[in-house]
Amino acid sequence: MHPLLANRMEEMKASEIRELLKLTEQPDMISFAGGLPDADLFPVERIAAVRERIMKEQAKEALQYSVTEGYLPLREQIAARMNLHQGTAITAREVLITNGSQQGLDLTGKLFLNEGDVVLCESPTYLGALNAFRGYRPKFVEVDTDEDGMKLEHLDELLQTHPVKLIYVNPNFQNPTGRCWSKERRQAFIDRVQRANVIVVEDDPYGELWFEAGERPTLFSMDRKGCVIYLGSFSKIFCPGYRTGWLIAGSPWMEKYVLAKQAVDLHSSTIGQREISCYLEQYPIEEHIVQLRTVYRQRRDAMLEALNVHMPPDVRFTKPQGGMFVWVELPEGENARDLLVRCLPLKVAFVPGGAFYPNGGNEHTLRLNYSVTKETQIREGIKRLAQVIGNERTRRRA
Repeated sequence: MHPLLANRMEEMKASEIRELLKLTEQPDMISFAGGLPDADLFPVERIAAVRERIMKEQAKEALQYSVTEGYLPLREQIAARMNLHQGTAITAREVLITNGSQQGLDLTGKLFLNEGDVVLCESPTYLGALNAFRGYRPKFVEVDTDEDGMKLEHLDELLQTHPVKLIYVNPNFQNPTGRCWSKERRQAFIDRVQRANVIVVEDDPYGELWFEAGERPTLFSMDRKGCVIYLGSFSKIFCPGYRTGWLIAGSPWMEKYVLAKQAVDLHSSTIGQREISCYLEQYPIEEHIVQLRTVYRQRRDAMLEALNVHMPPDVRFTKPQGGMFVWVELPEGENARDLLVRCLPLKVAFVPGGAFYPNGGNEHTLRLNYSVTKETQIREGIKRLAQVIGNERTRRRA
């Protein structure tokens, strides 16, 4: 590393997988790699009408600097939706507009993490959160998980044996596994962390993309001690190009978050915030979210059907009830990175799962995304992937 660079840059390294995945930009590639919403579903005509209205009625304000906390009507709308869907009683004062939920993660690291602080996370966990926190040089400790969330016995053990500062969780349709915590596991988790002196970061970009109705209370709504920081985003339920997310926290954390954001970028896009607020006022965003659920459910069903038909019986995979991802586990000893290299010439891409484990290992896993690929392509892509797995096994035996 160059001697003029800060020591923290040692933690920030390019991924060789990202270089391989540049090939997914080829037009004939069947890509299960990205975690993208489908651009064909963006409400383009309505957004164009909203933008025209903003420029006619609010151009001077929309093109000017704004306050760090964010556009007040938008913050009020976010608080109202949270209160409606989660039974909370927050106000706009507890909402900070961020440049995507990714900025919320970075600001959280800036506020709470010193070098060497212990961060607990699900095993596996969201790669973007690991990258956001790594710049502050914490120590990641992985908590074992099952279909219902973090395993409480392992969590108890780690809370007793480590000086935990922060816990990062993604309870709803997790990236990368697609798993969703049970209500009982959420309550038991909250009961434990409220007795400990820790901060919990609840990252919830997929919570509204459910396919089966059910009780999925946010950890934030169950928190009575003010230990949960909640991150939300319009990227998955609206359009990621706006780069508009939000962070919900009480006092004294919010005052510190505002200071930290002010030092980074002063405020998020004024015009973007006003356009989203105008859209929420003029159109029912729930209609758009229902459309996303319908389309993504069909694509999930196509992927699960193809996996059941084509995969060898010793290949395990999750059956998500929402979100964008299926998690696949090959038998131990098989390597998903090698598998990706052999799949790319056949025009199929995915993300090897090892990158989602902060301390390495588990190279026999992989993440599949279904949100941007049509059903016919999903079936063909899974068929090709299964063929490569079979060919690799034959080659190794030979």
